[in-house]
Amino acid sequence: MKPTMKFALKPLQQSLLLGLLTLSMTGCQMLGDLYSRPAPQLPAEYGAAGANALSAEQQLALQQWWTLFNDSQLNQLVDTALAKNNNVQLAVARIEEADAQMREIGANLLPTVTATGSGLRNRVTESGVFPVFGNNPRKTYKVGLNGSYELDLWGKLRRANEAARAQLLATRYAKEAVTWSLSSLVANHYLMIRSLDAQLLVNTQNLKTAQDSLDLAKRRVEGGVSTILDAHQAELVVTTLQTQTLELKRLRALSEHQIGLLTNDLGLKIAAGDLMAMPTPPVAPTGLPSALMEARPDVRQAEQDMVSANANIAVARAAFYPSISLSTTYGGESIALNNLLKSPARVWSLGLDISMPIFNGGRLNARLDQATAQQKQVLATYQNTLQTAFTEVSDALVNAQQYREQEALAVSKEKTTGNILRVAKNRYEAGYTSYLEVLDAQRNHNEATQAVVQSRQNTLTASVDLFKALGGGWKPESVAAEAQAKK
Repeated sequence: MKPTMKFALKPLQQSLLLGLLTLSMTGCQMLGDLYSRPAPQLPAEYGAAGANALSAEQQLALQQWWTLFNDSQLNQLVDTALAKNNNVQLAVARIEEADAQMREIGANLLPTVTATGSGLRNRVTESGVFPVFGNNPRKTYKVGLNGSYELDLWGKLRRANEAARAQLLATRYAKEAVTWSLSSLVANHYLMIRSLDAQLLVNTQNLKTAQDSLDLAKRRVEGGVSTILDAHQAELVVTTLQTQTLELKRLRALSEHQIGLLTNDLGLKIAAGDLMAMPTPPVAPTGLPSALMEARPDVRQAEQDMVSANANIAVARAAFYPSISLSTTYGGESIALNNLLKSPARVWSLGLDISMPIFNGGRLNARLDQATAQQKQVLATYQNTLQTAFTEVSDALVNAQQYREQEALAVSKEKTTGNILRVAKNRYEAGYTSYLEVLDAQRNHNEATQAVVQSRQNTLTASVDLFKALGGGWKPESVAAEAQAKK
């Protein structure tokens, strides 16, 4: 039967070990203040917006707000970007790194056990003060287990683990911030392409009208009713519209390239679509609470940075206190390999190590001051992030409301300029006015039709910006609860 290794401690040693372990696990007081979220100095709610009620489908879609545009191609592009964008992959890798760092720091809370073994052949002097006779050179074999455990009396290790966990959460929110920004970038570039498609369509219609006017002017010149100047002026309108068409196509290609970069598909081609057919997403309800911006990933990331900085102050302060560690060794040592595990070859040790800083030239004070200064920096960053978020939401609410009103006015102006152009053409054909009146009416109508498209794009883009500013959307039930609490 092979001998087994047993480790027996004397009662006094057992009591000492048990007491220290109990102290480290239950009786330790962590240094430093627990994290407390600072109260934001902001208004309770944003300015009034619309009062549209949301359907159940719209409420569900707020987390994927881009689906509210009812455009399958946009949905596919956003999904592709979220899955393949290089910045998203980079953020995921940073999360994996932070997770590994947290696990490494968390392992310090557990004992460390290592197995050791060695075989040594050496010769010692036979003519020294204590001469050795026989078995020279000799062989020595050792095998054993070494254990060590630092007693976290002041919470240094737990605070370090808290800081690492906060950094892990911060990297996760940073990844959400990347996807949050990425989805809005894809949506805005897509709306730009749809706007350019609509402008190209309008330009084509205006170009047809201008070409008809040019043909009419040429016929009137041939008939001796008008001068050649009218024909040249009409031709200039046609050339101007053709130049605008080329510029619109150029801008569309650039926006297409940007979406290709965001989706990691550099050969991407997007088919033409109809901007005017895209629905306007719901308007945020009146009395939107400012606390909603806490859902923004950049705000959450900034808060986790504060949690980490607060814990790091405690870690720096704990360095001023004694560090206590337990160490133990158990194994066997023998000159014969076959006796290594037998009882006479057994060796063990149990130790207690205590260290405390006495003089370090102010190094520890400097580290504490650094941690405190860093905490002040992240606090200022957090407050700035909150204020920026509040401003962005307020701006987005104003833009969403004003652009809707501007779009309505643009549609009315387009109808008016269309009527003016029709009357001007009739007057010109009847010989009551010069072609300059037609040119002026046509220019105004061209600008009005382009303004309708631009206003529609502004309205939809403002909706995207509002969703982005709110961190994705709002929950109607949370708005209602906030309003009820104020009564």
